[in-house]
Amino acid sequence: MARIEGRDAKRGQMGSVVFSLDAELGWGFHDLAEPPVERVEAGRRGWEHCLELFEEFDVPATWAIVGHLLLESCDGRHAAHPAPAGWFERERTDWRDREDLRFAPDLVDAVLASSVGHEFASHSFSHVLFGQPEVDREIAAAELERAVDLAAEWDQSIDSFVYPRNDVGHRDVLAEYGVRAYRGRSPTRDGVRGLFDAAVRSQSPLVRPTVDEYGLVNVPASLFLFGFEGPARTVTESVWTDPMVLQARRGIDEAAARDGIFHIWFHPNNLTRPRDARRLRTILAYVDRTRREMGLEVETMADVARRIDRKRGIDGGTVASSGGLERRP
Repeated sequence: MARIEGRDAKRGQMGSVVFSLDAELGWGFHDLAEPPVERVEAGRRGWEHCLELFEEFDVPATWAIVGHLLLESCDGRHAAHPAPAGWFERERTDWRDREDLRFAPDLVDAVLASSVGHEFASHSFSHVLFGQPEVDREIAAAELERAVDLAAEWDQSIDSFVYPRNDVGHRDVLAEYGVRAYRGRSPTRDGVRGLFDAAVRSQSPLVRPTVDEYGLVNVPASLFLFGFEGPARTVTESVWTDPMVLQARRGIDEAAARDGIFHIWFHPNNLTRPRDARRLRTILAYVDRTRREMGLEVETMADVARRIDRKRGIDGGTVASSGGLERRP
């Protein structure tokens, strides 16, 4: 796997910030025995609130959208679509009358109509977990094919892919269907352990994109924005401040000071309470301020892939800051 180093000369050693969102509504939970009600019901409201906040600060994001949400209706069976056993059962039973969880052409249209210029990306067709043993190549290909076809009906193409639950698998299928980039697993840990790594071990939150054996650009995650929640968050905020905001500011500051990517990700349904929206707003405001004062760049995953494509050598070697091609051992 080749690591891409260096930036355009005019940008010096400054990095960039990437936001990616897993936009899924009910599909993110349909296979769970007991879906988290609060998050399920927050999906639409959170989606709309995210759009408002990103527009307020003119920050583009990669919206990885479950393809089924582009539909206006379906029979709930999808008999011709290969899938794990019982995969669409909840759509036919418990959520049969919950079209608001299964379809969202209105929300998809809002993303595409935004003045910010968000990236339309894929989160598969039905939130299949690509890395699981029961998901064979046929199922993975069916998920990509359906997602690509639906995107085409909306006059969209899919350059970036976010694996459901970050369960990476069948990367060759992504390449076969024209995907250029995917969000890889974070090298850092989520939640309290991640805070420990940052504070005690001084682990950098910046990541570097790599190019895999299929020519795909892996844009790893840096920070899951809602990895420190519940009572621990409440107590911490009551005596100190929001630790996730501090983590985000640290990553943004590092990206403004040196080469690398600070990649924040979350789900719109993570915005279940007003304090969640405040967290996102505070971070977006800080990104906007840093961009204005220091020239920090905000990229989408597709932007990163295009930049890498311009800089990488034809044999997949590493492109150094000097512009010369280096070979990985």
